[in-house]
Formats: sequence, C-alpha cells, structure tokens
Amino acid sequence: MKQNKYDDANFFSAYEQMPRSVKGLEAAGEWYVLKELMPNLRNKTVLDLGCGFGWHCRFAREQQASSVVGVDISGNMLQRAREKTDDPCISYIKMPIEDIDFSGSEFDVVISSLAFHYIESYEAICKKVHDCLKPGGTFVFSVEHPIFTSRNEQAWYDDDYGNHLHWPVDNYQYEGVRETTFLTENVVKYHRTISTYMNDLIGAGFSIKAVKEPMPSDDMLKSVPEMKDEHRRPMFLMISAVKEPKIMK
Repeated sequence: MKQNKYDDANFFSAYEQMPRSVKGLEAAGEWYVLKELMPNLRNKTVLDLGCGFGWHCRFAREQQASSVVGVDISGNMLQRAREKTDDPCISYIKMPIEDIDFSGSEFDVVISSLAFHYIESYEAICKKVHDCLKPGGTFVFSVEHPIFTSRNEQAWYDDDYGNHLHWPVDNYQYEGVRETTFLTENVVKYHRTISTYMNDLIGAGFSIKAVKEPMPSDDMLKSVPEMKDEHRRPMFLMISAVKEPKIMK
C-alpha cells in the first residue's frame, strides 16, 4: 500500500499549520540532532526521500551540495517545495519512495526525514538506497520511534484532568500496520522494532555509524515548555549508516 495522505485536503490543511511546516527546520525539535548526523555535504550529490516542502533539499544546497534530488509521493508537498525553491541545482520528482530506481552509485548522500514509518517495504528501500549510493556514501534517516508506534493509540494515558500519567507500550514485537490518528483520522503507519531498523540496514550491506533517540534541545524547551514531556519517552529514532567501499584483494 502506497499511502498519500498529504494530497487529502483536510490532512494537508492541518499539516500546513504545523510549526515545522511554517518555520522550517529550526521549528522541528529533532533537527539539531539530525543535522549533526549529516556528513560534509560540500560538492556532494544528495537524494532526499520524502522531501515534503524541500527544507532538507535547500539545507543541502546551503551546505554547498553540488546537486539535490527530492522525491515525494504528494503533489501538494512538491507544489510547496517548488514555490519555496529557486535553485536549478535542486530537482523534485513525484514518485512513491517504494518506486525509486536510480542508477547504481549515483549519490553521495541519501537522507530521509520521518517518512519510512509510512511505507511497508523498509527492507527493500534499504537495498535500493545501498544500490544508488556511491561506495563510502552515507545514509541518514529519522523515523518515529518504535516505542511511539507500537500501539494504534499513539497517545499518552491521561488522568481525568488531562495530566499525562504514562506512555503505554504494547504489542512491540508484533510488527506491521498501525491504524492511528495524526492530524486527522485513518492514518496508516508501519511499526517495526529497533532491531529491524538496524538489522535490515546491515543485511543490505551498510555499516551503522550512529543511532540517536533525540530529545528537544534546551532552546526548544524554553520556547515550548510543554515539550518537557518528550523527556519521558523517545519520539524519534535516527540512524546514520555508510556503504563501505569494497576492499580490493
């Protein structure tokens, strides 16, 4: 199933109003960690899977990447990306992530932000990304944390006064579809364990270099005090991996 909620008018309208949609990367609480996982992008060819409004594509060019390709299934997302982009070195392609078929060893860096929990074929994507990366290339991505996605009801357990008592985790080992609510109802996500996120990378031929479970920065906590609850459970998982060059014998 290739889900495209972002071309649903009600869903997209709600998404457009999120702080990260309005203000960009600096309004994304996890960005300061994802940014640190990025390799040096100068003179690199970059692919962004699930590029959305193109924030990461434009960041890559600000870091002097030589060219950037953004892929997204949503026409609405790509329309906004093109409106915000005035750079001939950035191109956008309307395509499901599952359907990418780039030539071998085409990119130096592949990035993806909060997209893979919407796709079923993560193992296949790992293999496709490995194929399209140059030897020594870097794959950096973020997803919603498996502790966050384990249940259909992806929400705090509250008392009668609306106070967050705890974050329930259940059915963690049962991977697969989660029918949940995000901005609107009837959103499909795919839950998988931390070990699957890591082992499928290893199985595709990657070496894992870093794994992060970020919390909001001190600056974010000062500006949005209610984010203090994000210290009680991780919401995001980030992984940096490398396609190791083949050793000639």
